[in-house]
Amino acid sequence: MTIISKKNIMKLIAVMLILVFSLSLMSMTNQAVDVEFTKRELNYFTPIGDKRVSAHPKISVSVGGVPLSESAYLINDTTYVPMRAAATISGATVTFDDKTRTAYARMSGLELSCSDGGYIVYANERPILTKTPAIILSDGRMYLPVRSLAKALGLTVTWQPPRSVALTGSTRPLTHARDYYKQDDLYWLSRIINAESRGEPLLGQIAVGNVVLNRKASRDFPNTVYGVIFDRKYGTQFSPTADGSIYKTPTYLSTVAAKICLEGISVSPDVLFFIEPTKANSAWIVKNRKYAFTVSNHYFFY
Repeated sequence: MTIISKKNIMKLIAVMLILVFSLSLMSMTNQAVDVEFTKRELNYFTPIGDKRVSAHPKISVSVGGVPLSESAYLINDTTYVPMRAAATISGATVTFDDKTRTAYARMSGLELSCSDGGYIVYANERPILTKTPAIILSDGRMYLPVRSLAKALGLTVTWQPPRSVALTGSTRPLTHARDYYKQDDLYWLSRIINAESRGEPLLGQIAVGNVVLNRKASRDFPNTVYGVIFDRKYGTQFSPTADGSIYKTPTYLSTVAAKICLEGISVSPDVLFFIEPTKANSAWIVKNRKYAFTVSNHYFFY
């Protein structure tokens, strides 16, 4: 008969406790976070349902004091101007690609483009995000929100009652992307967006980028994009910095989303956290932060 000493019994109990704890921890980290609140999908974009020009009220628009030769319309409470007429007054040459349904305007210091149904107007490789899309109406002309065109041209938009809009000032084409963005910020922001939300819709990728920039603006986090992404104050903040996916080349869409964020566009200036419940290893955010909204697979919190 083998007699186990009291000392060995204590060691055996300690080993068993460690084993039980380890198995429990493994079980916890392999389980998806159970989100019990009601999912509220964030709505940001507004489509244009009726493409008939007759369905929308006309509005008078002038550029540099010169009235447009073609009609402008009020659609979804937004002034829409015919791109060709407005750009031509400013000295731009306009062309159209039938295959991609994309209009291009070119002048000294500016290249601008927008596509039928697209929510982004590109000016000198900078994305100008719109809540309502550029659109080809029933008259066959490409229309875009007046403020997008004004930003691209460096003009000021003034509303003149009862129903008139004036674009005033000296034309100053938007600073080119290569000179506007801080390359270090664009480099890391596009990569964290890609690593965290590759395959998500544009709005979801923008929201992820907003979290990074909101943290950068908060006194509770580092004050640089790089510092926020690689923050270790309370453990690893962003898992891609641990698994190496942060270093993957970002997709075109992730780079566009990063640029949109750096343009100052924010779907929420207050969200500071997000999780993908099916992949999250911890329920800390769910239990300790206030839920804000959902975009596709990601849940965002204040």
